[in-house]
Amino acid sequence: MSVDLDRLRASLFGEPKAGHFVQEDGAQDEPLTPAAVLFPIVLRDDGHTVLLTQRTAHLRDHAGQISFPGGRVEAHDLTPIETALRETEEEIGLARERVEIVGFLPECRTGTGFRVTPVVALVRPPFDLQPDPFEVAEIFEVPLAFLIDPANHQRHSLHYRGALRHYFAMPYGEYFIWGATAGMIRSLSERLGLLQAP
Repeated sequence: MSVDLDRLRASLFGEPKAGHFVQEDGAQDEPLTPAAVLFPIVLRDDGHTVLLTQRTAHLRDHAGQISFPGGRVEAHDLTPIETALRETEEEIGLARERVEIVGFLPECRTGTGFRVTPVVALVRPPFDLQPDPFEVAEIFEVPLAFLIDPANHQRHSLHYRGALRHYFAMPYGEYFIWGATAGMIRSLSERLGLLQAP
């Protein structure tokens, strides 16, 4: 399953859409902390990949989980793009000169209290990465075709805060991609017309 870049661009929002969001099972109506992530699609000659990180085990939020580079919006960030690019530079050292922003996915409202704007970008090799050892345990790439294929989307559940929560996961080798990250990937699959809207 290959992805045509023109089709990818056409599937995305040209700007963040306030009324469009995907809500995780268990997300509360309480005020949510704004955040943004970069959804980096690497243009490899042998097939596009998605750049992901594994967070270190001691972090307060989402410790040890697979995630996109990104984080909370700071006061000086004028747009979600600024947040995503700044956090990506801080976390993995990816220079913004290698990054082409192509659009946005619907906001993701998480059960851990964030509203995350996914900023989709194309990343052109070669590039050097310098992971922040405090935040990032590992940087790796997964084929985009694998991630967006609904056949690789598994439904799971767990007990969290006294209730049974349902979520999607995309296991890939030793990596268990789940939670908000999997939700944003699934959102791209939906925008590309690969699965039915819920």
